[in-house]
Amino acid sequence: MKLILFFFITSSLFAQNYKLVEDVKSKKIMLIGISTREAFEDSNFAGWFNVEYKNYLVDTNLINNLKSEIVGKKIKIVLGTWCSDSRREVPRFFKILDSIGFCDDNLTIINVDRTKNGLTNETVDLNIEFVPTFIILEDDEEIGRIIETPNETLEKDLFEIID
Repeated sequence: MKLILFFFITSSLFAQNYKLVEDVKSKKIMLIGISTREAFEDSNFAGWFNVEYKNYLVDTNLINNLKSEIVGKKIKIVLGTWCSDSRREVPRFFKILDSIGFCDDNLTIINVDRTKNGLTNETVDLNIEFVPTFIILEDDEEIGRIIETPNETLEKDLFEIID
């Protein structure tokens, strides 16, 4: 039993390594580092996250196609909790992922500051210029990304990448 508890605690620690810091520009709290989606339940983020998530209407016509094509893919989301585009697009993207049953084990969430850096070297080699950036991977190789705002819709852009 102790071994199972130790494994659970250490697994949780490796799954997220983030901290809350004050944004120098806005004086508001922001997330920095790798987190799970539960980090957005914090009162500093839940307001905008929950409203956008709840109000977004997923394109149900594409959901079945996305479900079958997303199998085996991994996704990295690089976002800034200080960024209006991230505050709009990331909750919408999560709603799409929930609608297709995407496994959180295949998802990495990297929170960055205004210089597009996390706590350590999470964004090195990712070439992040704008946030949010949604990076889709297959066999650990990037097959496409959605940067800042979708060209058409998140669903259509995601389907074009994975199809």
